[in-house]
Amino acid sequence: MSSATENGVGVSGKQNGEKTYKKTTSTALKGAIQLGIGYAVGNLTSKPDRDVLMQDFYVVETVFLPSEGSNLTPAHHYPDFRFKNYAPLAFRYFRELFGIKPDDYLYSICNEPLIELSNPGASSSLFYLTSDDEFIIKTVQHKEAEFLQKLLPGYYMNLNQNPRTLLPKFYGLYCVQSGGINIRIVVMNNVLPRSVKMHYKYDLKGSTYKRRASRKEREKSFPTYKDLDFLQDMHEGLYFEAETYNALMKTVQRDCRVLESFKIMDYSLLLGVHILDPSPKERDGENAQVAVDGKRHGAQRVLYSTAMESIQGEGKSAEAVTTDDTMGGIPAKTHKDEKLLIFLGIIDILQSYRLIKKLEHSWKALVYDGDSVSVHRPSFYADRFLKFMSTRVFKKIHTFRCSPSKKARNSIPALKSSSHEIISPQSEEQTDEKKDCLSGSKSLVSLDGQVFGSFSRPDLVPNPQSLFEASSLVTTISSSSSLYANECYAMDNTGVPGYRDTMASGSTFTLEDSAICLMSEQSTMEMDRDDGSVFDVYL
Repeated sequence: MSSATENGVGVSGKQNGEKTYKKTTSTALKGAIQLGIGYAVGNLTSKPDRDVLMQDFYVVETVFLPSEGSNLTPAHHYPDFRFKNYAPLAFRYFRELFGIKPDDYLYSICNEPLIELSNPGASSSLFYLTSDDEFIIKTVQHKEAEFLQKLLPGYYMNLNQNPRTLLPKFYGLYCVQSGGINIRIVVMNNVLPRSVKMHYKYDLKGSTYKRRASRKEREKSFPTYKDLDFLQDMHEGLYFEAETYNALMKTVQRDCRVLESFKIMDYSLLLGVHILDPSPKERDGENAQVAVDGKRHGAQRVLYSTAMESIQGEGKSAEAVTTDDTMGGIPAKTHKDEKLLIFLGIIDILQSYRLIKKLEHSWKALVYDGDSVSVHRPSFYADRFLKFMSTRVFKKIHTFRCSPSKKARNSIPALKSSSHEIISPQSEEQTDEKKDCLSGSKSLVSLDGQVFGSFSRPDLVPNPQSLFEASSLVTTISSSSSLYANECYAMDNTGVPGYRDTMASGSTFTLEDSAICLMSEQSTMEMDRDDGSVFDVYL
């Protein structure tokens, strides 16, 4: 048997090819967990339902389970052990809040053997998964268990205010005592379902110091990458619809503020990426993995446990967002428009900013950049975490939409039709003449000199018919160009060709301006019917 000590905790080794934790084999530990939880939850059913009181958070119940059995406990083939159940009434309330019935809880944990998972982190914790993919059982250190017990009143208040959160959902805290060794475990929700293949898996903290997966981790079949790996693999980030992005960032921001109020730091965002419509080779491998791992027993029974349920707003039922196709994942895209499903949750929240963490930050800040190291004060850690997620990891899909009114106004057919309606003649004879005029008027250079023949008074034109014909051309010139033309009247009296050159070089207009100019000119134009020789134009 090989054993080591890390942070004062026995690191799991191997005995006869089997993993051990604190000199306890994995098989014996899994059996003790199932026996202890089965007795603790079964015994709790005899207690009446009532409101949770403050003293309920600090209650610890202990039962002794000998190998030969007793009047209250069954016989088993494991070493004798004691089983402690922390705050049983409080955790019973948490399970009821998430819709977990006692029978379902016992069935998930005790019906079939627990599945052991690999640990990608630096800690020595063991991870077990229930066969139905519902719960994760993790071993924790004494300080972490003690901190969780102190955290329970605030955790209770936060869940009452908002059960939709990406924070871990704790369903039980227990301790197995055997041979003078205490092994503390916590039962939590499972973030990454086995029934969906995770093509990429990341542990993100928002820091860059030593945040790259080790060579040993990369050699695994399903490695867990870190921040620098994410920036290298997905430098453009993950894109979400605007509504989904806003809901996601609102949830992350709220959870970060809650953790900051509890003086918690060094937490991570566990991110699983599933690629939809993979290549045929990857699809065959995915089906084979699902067949090996086993199939999911029915639909997800725990409320608010999936990623989509954790971020969705009010008014949406669980059935509306959790389907067989998505399995509760959040739809997303890459910058190459590749469709994804995202599974995520905040993990490792049992690290408080106590004295040893302050000393660790001070030492690392002297050697490296203090802002890039993982350990930092809670307020700075929350701001850095939130900024990294909102700018580098999650991004919003911007949709450019044009209102129907602008489309109608800017469309060329609409402008043409409106122009023809405004300049429509008042007699059939004028209609024929205007069609000839419009068909022949390609540019200002082709204008007859009689239209601008009079330079003594720019506002009086001697030929009404010519001016009416020229008004159709004025509609294609902006109002600014018209004012520029009037200035040219006063400054240049040498002749029409000089004016034409100036007008041709300074006429820049848009179709939108032409329609506005046409409407304004028609509204300000008055015809002197009695005289019949002039138009008074009021600019």
